[in-house]
Amino acid sequence: MMLIHPNRPAHPLVEPADFAADRLPDEVAAHDKALRAVHEWAHDYLCAPHPDLGRRGDVCPYTGTSLLKNLFFLSVHPGKPTDPAELAALLRHYRDWFAELEPTGGPGAQFKTVLVLFPDLVEPGDFAVVDQTQELLKVEYAAEGLMLGEFHPGPPDKEGLWNADFRPLASPVALLGMRHMVPTDFPFVRGDDVTLSVYLRLFGDRVPTHLRRDVQAAADRLATSGS
Repeated sequence: MMLIHPNRPAHPLVEPADFAADRLPDEVAAHDKALRAVHEWAHDYLCAPHPDLGRRGDVCPYTGTSLLKNLFFLSVHPGKPTDPAELAALLRHYRDWFAELEPTGGPGAQFKTVLVLFPDLVEPGDFAVVDQTQELLKVEYAAEGLMLGEFHPGPPDKEGLWNADFRPLASPVALLGMRHMVPTDFPFVRGDDVTLSVYLRLFGDRVPTHLRRDVQAAADRLATSGS
């Protein structure tokens, strides 16, 4: 069933199991369309191959397991925020709640995901606040071993890792999503010394084989630069 925060009951987390019902719980029923659109997008887009991805496998290798383990949580915030600092304060609340959600440790914890939806941000000019908030918080999140990603219909102007012409962060509803950093996240953090330092601290002794040469080169560069 849907999760309710003890101090912020107005912003519950919808679980994958909630979508089995014909109607979502009353607290979020007004946002049924947006929630179901993102839930379907997760299944149909994130959990599937894409011809423009540039590699084999699903667009997101972790979403399928996150959904199966009932660890893929959605929350909705109506309105049109324009201030990245305002959204950053909101996302810090979710970061703290994320840390409290079970499982808090063990292998299953890496599949915990929280997506915060902004369904009223629909015009092209609306999406900048989502991009700016992600930029504002990404280092702060990474310092705690978390990844924060921005998604919206724009889509965000970030090219795919294996195909520079692909824009993989397209979603039907503007949102910010958080999850634990994992060893295969190196391509996402290599361009920022702070997040790279966190990655090396967390995964320096268990880098995937296919990334070891690149990770070592990045570590050597970081050591040389004195960062």
